[in-house]
Amino acid sequence: MSFDTRNGTRGARQPGRSRLERWGNQRMVESIRRKGARRGDKLVLVTIGKRTGIERMTPVRCFLADDGTRLIVASADGAPRNPSWYYNLAAHPDRVRIEFAGQRIDVTPEQLHGAEREAAWRWITAQARGFARYERITDRQIPVIRLTPTGR
Repeated sequence: MSFDTRNGTRGARQPGRSRLERWGNQRMVESIRRKGARRGDKLVLVTIGKRTGIERMTPVRCFLADDGTRLIVASADGAPRNPSWYYNLAAHPDRVRIEFAGQRIDVTPEQLHGAEREAAWRWITAQARGFARYERITDRQIPVIRLTPTGR
């Protein structure tokens, strides 16, 4: 399990930098944790900060696989840098959970590589075409992460 995707040199503006975006993300986190998402395609990713050691909560889009695992994408809206939560996963992979609709599930994250990543990427972009756009505007390979419930 290696989290080894390097940052790129070009892409969109890094999301989550403005006070308004942080406020909106916090409201979304509260809503998803309490009620879930209408379509069930969002969750709150709870990680431990790489440098701070503080618990961090991030709303992310998820894709439910046939085997019960969930896939998430570290797209950062096509920014040149991976999102902060990607580095938090890498630093503390044993302390990750997901939350939605009143549920808390401990998970084990695994970054997909090679053919497995490519197959997952095709499946994801078929369901959510916006992710294909993110890949076009950045020069980094966008990481795909599998979240497996702990104990499986």
